[in-house]
Amino acid sequence: MNAMAKKTSAKPALLSGGNPQIPKGEGDAPVQAYIAAMPGWKRDVGRRLDTLIVQTVPGVHKAVKWNSPFYGVKDEGWFLSFHCFAKYIKVAFFRGLSLKPVPPVESKSQDTRYFHIAEDGQFDEAQFTAWVKQASQLPLERM
Repeated sequence: MNAMAKKTSAKPALLSGGNPQIPKGEGDAPVQAYIAAMPGWKRDVGRRLDTLIVQTVPGVHKAVKWNSPFYGVKDEGWFLSFHCFAKYIKVAFFRGLSLKPVPPVESKSQDTRYFHIAEDGQFDEAQFTAWVKQASQLPLERM
């Protein structure tokens, strides 16, 4: 594909692992653009994650940073983001070590914990919602 065709392409580029390349921005629109660009089964999971977060934290602030959707409180910070990898979606809870139960996947960052959603797209929505509620009430991460 030549440079001109790339510039006029309506679809966002997919980075390694199929993660959409979306310009950073505040609000729902960039997050919805990210979700719409998620490849294959990941798009439906992204929609579900977004819906559950919005239902659990009314008025949640959204943004896309570093090619990932972030969720938090405007002007205060962030509690969660997610990112596409080749075979799973990684959901990051920035204060995950304080959640009960603690999400299963460790991070290089002391407080952050992850959970992964595999290709079958199945995850425990009740547990996810409980984590979101807890995370939204903890001190937020400034980024």
